[in-house]
Amino acid sequence: MMLRQLFTPSRRWRQAALPALAQRASSPGNEAWRRLRRNRPAMTSLALLLLMVLWCAVGPYFSPWRDDATDIMMINKAPDAAHWLGTDFLGRDIYTRMLLAGRISLTIGLVTMLLSVTLGYAVGAVAGYAGGLTDKLLMRLADLLMTIPSLPLLIIMGAVVTELGIPPDYRIYLVMVMLSLLGWPSLARLVRGQILSLRERDFMLATEVLGLSARRRILGHLLPNTVPILIVVATLGVANAILSESALSYLGLGVVPPTPSWGNMMDAANSLIDFQRRPWLWMPPGAAIFLTVVAINLLGDALRDALDPHMTRR
Repeated sequence: MMLRQLFTPSRRWRQAALPALAQRASSPGNEAWRRLRRNRPAMTSLALLLLMVLWCAVGPYFSPWRDDATDIMMINKAPDAAHWLGTDFLGRDIYTRMLLAGRISLTIGLVTMLLSVTLGYAVGAVAGYAGGLTDKLLMRLADLLMTIPSLPLLIIMGAVVTELGIPPDYRIYLVMVMLSLLGWPSLARLVRGQILSLRERDFMLATEVLGLSARRRILGHLLPNTVPILIVVATLGVANAILSESALSYLGLGVVPPTPSWGNMMDAANSLIDFQRRPWLWMPPGAAIFLTVVAINLLGDALRDALDPHMTRR
């Protein structure tokens, strides 16, 4: 009786403290966001990306110049008060074209990322969970695509599209499809490896012991634990897609004029005179590509650190 009286208050105190402890414990998402906010380069990169997206989306509506407005009296003019970034070889305002080109380049990067992530995530999940012959066939296909250099293959595909005479308005969609078809194998292998590792964890074995259905085990317990790696790879995939599109457009095999993109705007400086004496033709789109890719890479590295539960931060 005395022992019960001695231990009852402490037990009651522990029971009363449990709700408070549960309220203090933050979710994994909140904890990752807290770690991300402490990373100043990552937050600066995130602010820069949001500003660039907003700038490209809204900026053309406030510009006094149209994309197709040409002026033969203002050909290759240096930046001034009327044309902040100068004009090109047709007298078009480079500032307005840069904003419109940013829409195209950023859209291609985002859509390509979504397509490649969807395909790679589905293939990796099926291969990792099914195993056996299905796993071997899917992974050998991914290995085959990964052994082929992506840029030469993109150049060949772009040349074929050019020979077919596809209109410029539809080439944007073909560029997205080409880039996504070459971007999914690496993600598929990462997702497959993650699922193979998670299948042997205690919580997955517990779901089998409890008799949960395969659909509930996959959608409720297995796939959600692969989301962190998916977010990181998807973020870095945007930068790779923008660089690939810029390279193709610079070579004249991607987005072709009159549709502007950062890559084909740099192609306007196609002579030594333009490169030396008219830097406003290639420096603004080149700086936009550089800042966007660097910001995305910094944000992707910070997301990897924030979402990795085993990462120790000093």
